[in-house]
Order: sequence, then C-alpha cells, then structure tokens
Amino acid sequence: MRCVLFAAVLIAMPAAATVVLDNPRVKVFRTVDQSMAGVDHGPGVVISLMAGTAVWMDNVLSQPPLGAGGPRVIVQPRRAKTPLPAVPAPGSAPGESAFTGMSFDTLFENDQVKVIRARMNVGAREAVHTHGSDTIVVHLSGGEIEDTANGKTIVNRWTRGDVEFEARGSSHSARNVGKAVDVVLVALKP
Repeated sequence: MRCVLFAAVLIAMPAAATVVLDNPRVKVFRTVDQSMAGVDHGPGVVISLMAGTAVWMDNVLSQPPLGAGGPRVIVQPRRAKTPLPAVPAPGSAPGESAFTGMSFDTLFENDQVKVIRARMNVGAREAVHTHGSDTIVVHLSGGEIEDTANGKTIVNRWTRGDVEFEARGSSHSARNVGKAVDVVLVALKP
C-alpha cells in the first residue's frame, strides 16, 4: 500500500470587510485590518480607527489611504432618490445645540458629507436636539452614553469601531456616564 502525503499551505488572506449599516442613504463597512477586500467601488469616507483620521476618496478602492494601518470604517453615502422631507424644527447640526463638555473639529466638507471629529468628556451633556441631517457616528474609543429619546432613557455601551445611525429629524439628549468618548461624525448632505 502506498501512502501519499499532501502538505497544505495556508496563505494568510486579508479578512473581507463587514457591512455594518446598509440603508437607502448610506452603506458602511468595517475592516479588521487595513485591507479593503469586500468594499464596494465608489466614493466615500475612509476612517482609521487607530489614528482617528478621515479622508475622502472619489473611489475608496483606487489606492490605499494614507495614514496609520489597522482597522478602518468606510462610509459610502448614497444620494437621495427623491427629495428629503423637511426636518421638524429645530433641526441642528453637530455642535449647534447646547452642548457642555464637548468639542467639535471639522476635518473636511464637500458636496456629499461634512466630517467632524468630536469628543465627549467625562460628564459631558447634549441638550435635547434634532438632527438636521442623517449622521453616522463612528466610535473611536468606546464608552458609556446615557441616551434619552421618546421618553425612554437607556445606557449604550460602545466599543471601538461601533457604528450608529442618527436619522435626520430624530431628537434626543445624551450624557456621558463613563470615560471620555471620541467619535468621527459623518453628516450626509441631501
């Protein structure tokens, strides 16, 4: 009897990106490394979770974005196919309502998005406000935020790379009940 041995060679393939949000206004991917495998062709914001930086790319797959390696979140906005309804008053943009213990730094803006780096210090508060745009919140640090909306209060526990969607016209207030929280906000334009 003849015995034949086969050697299997495992090649480390980059993990494919995971879709973490997909709706008519935006598609968002998260990667575990700097690979863009599985991400759609097209324009978008590429956010480095390690460096906390964000860049706009006309085609997110055309070249690797500059900056630190590691995991990324890719936000690909979709234009509204029909006109968006009016925002109930008082519509606001990040940084326009009564915020205490928070800082906002605009990273860039173009005809599709406004991208802001925000920090919510320990004990920081956001007064009740209404979102004037669909906004994607990408958590850089994680943390615990008490959120009150529609008469209900919950504590959300976020980790690095978590993504949340704040719909245009939605209202809430928030309070940081844990460590300082760093995020990148991607406000979609109509």
